[in-house]
Amino acid sequence: MRYAFFSDIHSNMEAFSVVLEDINNSRVDTLLFLGDIVGYGPNPNECIDMLLQTPGVAIALGGNHDWAAVGMTDTSYFNPFAKEALDWTVENLKDEHKEFLKRTRPADNIDHFQVAHSSPMLPEEWRYILSYPEASANYPFLTTDLCFIGHSHMPLVIDYTSQTDFTTFRGDRLEMKPDRKYIVNIGSVGQPRDGIPKSCWVLYDSDDNSITYNRVEYDIKAVQSKMVIAGLPKYLVDRLASGK
Repeated sequence: MRYAFFSDIHSNMEAFSVVLEDINNSRVDTLLFLGDIVGYGPNPNECIDMLLQTPGVAIALGGNHDWAAVGMTDTSYFNPFAKEALDWTVENLKDEHKEFLKRTRPADNIDHFQVAHSSPMLPEEWRYILSYPEASANYPFLTTDLCFIGHSHMPLVIDYTSQTDFTTFRGDRLEMKPDRKYIVNIGSVGQPRDGIPKSCWVLYDSDDNSITYNRVEYDIKAVQSKMVIAGLPKYLVDRLASGK
C-alpha cells in the first residue's frame, strides 16, 4: 500500500492544489490528512471544500486551529498574529464547514499505524515534539511501531530503539527497520517552517517500509496578495516566502 500524508494546510489554496496534483501523480492508494486545514491563510472555505471533494481520503483529523475556529479548544496560548488570523477565519467560515470541523478528532488509528495532529501523548493538548525530553515522553504512548504527526511544521523522523535511545532523521527518504519505533512529522503543506518555502507531504510505502518527503513549489505571491487584501497580519504574509 502507498499512503499519502499531508497536514497543516492553513487555508493556503495554492499550496494545497499543487500538493494534491503531486499526490495524484504518485500512484497513491490512500490519503490521510492530519489536521489544521484553517488558520493563517485567506481561503479556509475553499480548502475545506477541496478536502471534502478529494477522493481516497481515509482520515481527516482536526488540529488546534481547526478546533479553535469552532470554540473546541483554548486560544489563550495563540500568539497575536495567529489569534488575529483565527478571528478573521471565524468571521468568514461557512456554517457547514464549522460543522465539519466540529466532527473531527485529534488522533486516530488506521491499518497498522497511529496518526495524530500534534502527538500520540495527550493529543487534545496540542503538545509539540521538538526536544529530547518531549520525544522520550511520547514513547510510552506509541501503541504501534509507527506514528505520523504534523503540528510543528518541521519535517523530522524520530527513530527509537528504546525510550531513551533514539536518533533523528532529516532527509528525503528513509527505509525503516522492523525492530524500531518511529514518529514521523510530515511537515506542512501551507506554511513550512524548516527554512524551505516549498510545500511538504509524505509518501509511506508499506511494501518496502519506506517514507519519502516530497517538496512542491507553489505560487507564494498569489497567496500573499490575497492575504494583504483580506487584511491578515503582515508577519504572516512575509513568513511564507522564507519558510519560517
